[in-house]
Amino acid sequence: MSTHEQHSRARRRLLAATGAAALTLAAGLVPQQATAADGDKVLTVAVAQSVDSLSPFLASRLLSTSIHRLTYEYLTNYDPEDARAVPALATEWKSSPDKLTWTYTIRADSEWSDGKQATAEDAAWTFNKMMTDEGAATANGSFVANFRKVTAPSPTELVIELKKPQATMTALDVPIVPKHIWEKVGDFSGFNNDKTFPLVGNGPFILTDYKPDSYVRLKANKDFWRGAPKFDELVFRYYKDQDAAVAALRKGEVSFVSGSPSLTPAQASSLKDEKNIHVNDAPGRRFYALAVNPGARAKNGEKFGDGDPSLLDQRVRHALFMAVDRETIIDKVFRGYAVRGEGYIPPRFDSYFWKPADGQELAHDPAEAARLLDRAGYKKNGDGKLVGKDGKPIDYRLLCHATDPNDKAIGQYLKEWWGKLGIGVTLDCLDNVTDPWLAGTYDLAFDGWSVNPDPDFVLSIHTCAALPATPKDTGATDNFICDKQYDDLYAQQLAEYDPAKRADLVKQMESRLYDLGYMNVMAYPNAVEAYRTDQIKSITTMPSKAGNIYGQDGYWSWWSATPADSDGSDGSGSAGVVIGIAAGGVLLVGAGVFFALRRRSTAEDRE
Repeated sequence: MSTHEQHSRARRRLLAATGAAALTLAAGLVPQQATAADGDKVLTVAVAQSVDSLSPFLASRLLSTSIHRLTYEYLTNYDPEDARAVPALATEWKSSPDKLTWTYTIRADSEWSDGKQATAEDAAWTFNKMMTDEGAATANGSFVANFRKVTAPSPTELVIELKKPQATMTALDVPIVPKHIWEKVGDFSGFNNDKTFPLVGNGPFILTDYKPDSYVRLKANKDFWRGAPKFDELVFRYYKDQDAAVAALRKGEVSFVSGSPSLTPAQASSLKDEKNIHVNDAPGRRFYALAVNPGARAKNGEKFGDGDPSLLDQRVRHALFMAVDRETIIDKVFRGYAVRGEGYIPPRFDSYFWKPADGQELAHDPAEAARLLDRAGYKKNGDGKLVGKDGKPIDYRLLCHATDPNDKAIGQYLKEWWGKLGIGVTLDCLDNVTDPWLAGTYDLAFDGWSVNPDPDFVLSIHTCAALPATPKDTGATDNFICDKQYDDLYAQQLAEYDPAKRADLVKQMESRLYDLGYMNVMAYPNAVEAYRTDQIKSITTMPSKAGNIYGQDGYWSWWSATPADSDGSDGSGSAGVVIGIAAGGVLLVGAGVFFALRRRSTAEDRE
């Protein structure tokens, strides 16, 4: 909805944990110190994003959802080579002939870190809680909206009954939590899971310690069913200043740097010739966009926020984007470490990648942009300022992330390009953009999400169903888009099992989103990151041939990472990982048809 990113910017207002019962979530377990034991092999990852929540029911940011991939198993995982569905908590799955009943076999060799068995009942409880509690549905509610009933006839059998066919049933990006721990929580919308450690999980790592805006510490789960990680500990260390993170890599204080989410071109170039440092430059899974406030609203019909009313005119939105020179952004800001933006899904996912047709593209054309504004009835005053319908000069507030140098650099270009149209721009760069975003108190914003092999989640955040119930609530929406034609297409693609037909419907959704002009994709940034080869001997990318390390659709990178001083006797690296997965792979069977459906990350993936 996992994302996004900064796979994500934070989309959700996170409340303080409440209730004595909630604070006993991991009662009886001894908190860990923020220091490693002598002799332990520690992998330290520098990140430019802080945690929004350690609750898998609330988390939206890429760092948070990545941590949940490491600490909780999902029903399925995704092969790092081609992203096909492979076993995770479920060892196999099948559907009924009408595709309305799905049965998953839950593995018998997965244990929670407190020693209890992980069972189908844990999965059923997780899904049922999301189906019945709005707070629990905050992050991933779109996955269960079509569920009719979820049961666990036995410890190793999970049955999900649907209202109508759903193409994401091998791409349910939902962390399964231990029922015996989480059933103690009262208010899911306010519980952040960040007071008592270690947390009870069944993934490759156990979260043992956390300090907000500082670090997250995890310990290798020696009992993980797929095999223990090679590093004893994994630490995500937060750096507000990205240059400081790069300096820490040079000094050997951290093993890996990902940037926010990528290194800047200057940082990448400066590291390429450094001894013992490898720079990974791969096609990215993110898009970088301008989001327009379409008039914030809730499901109950109430409007809120103060977006500029001129932006409700499609001609104005199109004019703004036609003034944007995407080639300049690629060349001058990203320095070639990105691809020119087109549709909503990056070209890395070729099945769903879409480009506007001839005559549809909002190509760079400042003269036509000026004509559009004129036809929309917006004129310049004597000072050359474009005037709104209220007679006042238009001055848009552009929300940006203070920690993202790309936002600031592109913001200056936008001020210049839109200034030539007579439009003023105030660049509002904040450490935390959550509050104004949720309140709808912005005009435009820099937006970006990490897209997953199955794009359902990043498509769902623009549906009317994702809007908040009331202005006081928090929805799953990205920027309050609600369009019936888009919603109809979303419902069709969700129910379509034929891969080619579904891809066509997704492309129609992208076309509609493009025409609306509320989401204008400027670039697809590369995944640019670096690590120390004298600390990390090998590590898996995803896709394995040319992919990213940080923010994967799975836990392959950190689970497979091998210390540089390892003798390699335990097997590691991409080859070992892929072979191990292929041996356990299961093809989805339903009505005699085999499916290999992709899943979305979010994690986002999310943003």
